[in-house]
Amino acid sequence: MKIQTKRVYEPIDREDGIDREDGVRVLVDRIWPRGVSKGKLKADLWLKEAAPSASLRKWFGHDPARWKGFKMRYFEELADRAELMQQLLSLAAENPLTLLFSARDVRCNQAVALKEYLISRSGSASAGPTET
Repeated sequence: MKIQTKRVYEPIDREDGIDREDGVRVLVDRIWPRGVSKGKLKADLWLKEAAPSASLRKWFGHDPARWKGFKMRYFEELADRAELMQQLLSLAAENPLTLLFSARDVRCNQAVALKEYLISRSGSASAGPTET
């Protein structure tokens, strides 16, 4: 199982617009990223339901000091979305899975937390690196 994260603003390396190492590309933001067309993003899925609630996102405010608390609260939200988490785990079991996000902070964002959550539920220690 390979799960990685990537900013939506990162270029896709291949001329045909498909990065085969990315496997299935899933946007996990609640709001579509600014300035990125659907054609440019090349996402296979947009699972806004996998994003943190609006109230949790606002509380976090991408403040690194709140990162641990954010993850704890977000994991509680994800636990209530078992069917969606199973969908992502199934995708990751069949192909590499790339969780796309638009946040500037590449270390403290919902895609990184979601990756950690999925790995903890998969029983797999194998996951791809976080892209910057």
